[in-house]
Amino acid sequence: MDFQESEFFIFKMKEALETIIIDVRDTAPGLENRAAFEAYKATIQGPNGSLTAVMKSMGKLLREEKPAMGKLINEAKAEINEALSQALATIEAAELTAKLGSAIDPSLPSVEGDRGTLHPIAQVREEMVALFQRIGFSVAEATEVETEYFCFDALNIPKDHPARDMQDSYYLPNELKMQNVPKHKEEQYLLRTHSSTVQIRTMLQKNPPIRIIAPGRCFRRDTPDATHSANFHQIEGLYVDQDVSLTDLKATLDYFVKTIFGPKAKTRLRPSFFPFTEPSFEMDFFSPDLGKLSNKWLEIMGCGMVDPEVFKAVGIDPQAYTGFAFGMGIERIAMILQGVDDIRYYYQNDLRFLKQFA
Repeated sequence: MDFQESEFFIFKMKEALETIIIDVRDTAPGLENRAAFEAYKATIQGPNGSLTAVMKSMGKLLREEKPAMGKLINEAKAEINEALSQALATIEAAELTAKLGSAIDPSLPSVEGDRGTLHPIAQVREEMVALFQRIGFSVAEATEVETEYFCFDALNIPKDHPARDMQDSYYLPNELKMQNVPKHKEEQYLLRTHSSTVQIRTMLQKNPPIRIIAPGRCFRRDTPDATHSANFHQIEGLYVDQDVSLTDLKATLDYFVKTIFGPKAKTRLRPSFFPFTEPSFEMDFFSPDLGKLSNKWLEIMGCGMVDPEVFKAVGIDPQAYTGFAFGMGIERIAMILQGVDDIRYYYQNDLRFLKQFA
């Protein structure tokens, strides 16, 4: 094929494509049923269809001419497919209307959409809350913006304690005036570093007996890594009454561990130090039902008997009442239960990860 013949052949191919497109635009909207649609589609895209014939003629073109013509054919195919798809959608809608008897039947239930699910951390939080509610604990919550008094002073945390350092806490500007967060003194506002603030507010508002759990978000200036996050969730417990003992604390925590990690789980208390409890302990647990974690003791919380100085700060007589307190990270429990080895996965909003716990 010489150059002039090739030019003429390309011209005829373009003309054929334009003719096919015009025909589809004019004919497709008027097709009344699926049989007519399929028959017409075969005349265009079937083995002997007009578009198929144009595509087959590509083999007669010179190599350097094929890319440009291929692009034109692909553009034509896209336009033709769009017109055919719209025609088929109209036919399907008509078929559905014929089955229903009218375009819309208001008596039919709505189409079930995609349903969401609780975040993995929220799932574990609800499980933990329900667990403690079964043994008489009620849920208490308070503001996430606090003053130094509720976050530190009332909890017997001295001025030189590292937790009061700017590197550990998110302090807010002095001129900021927060509503519904009364200052105890002329102190700075900050984002609470633990949910122990809820314990203080509850003891100021209620007289013993008190039995609460306080789940909620906390904030610390931690560098994010596999086990630390600047934003995290805690759940703390407080029980104040006459003659509350260390035995009561151990029994409560044994119940928690055996319920959530399996009846074969064991616990142990190791002496530690917290300004707001005396004596203070770190609690470890061991469970044979945790797969690769079954061969070692895991630390999961701090706990102890409420320090008398804390009772004095909230106006409770430490001679008449005793109590215990405990606190743990919800993410820590979630990671153990769900087999997650990096806390950052919970905050990346990757649906591929989150749907595993739906």
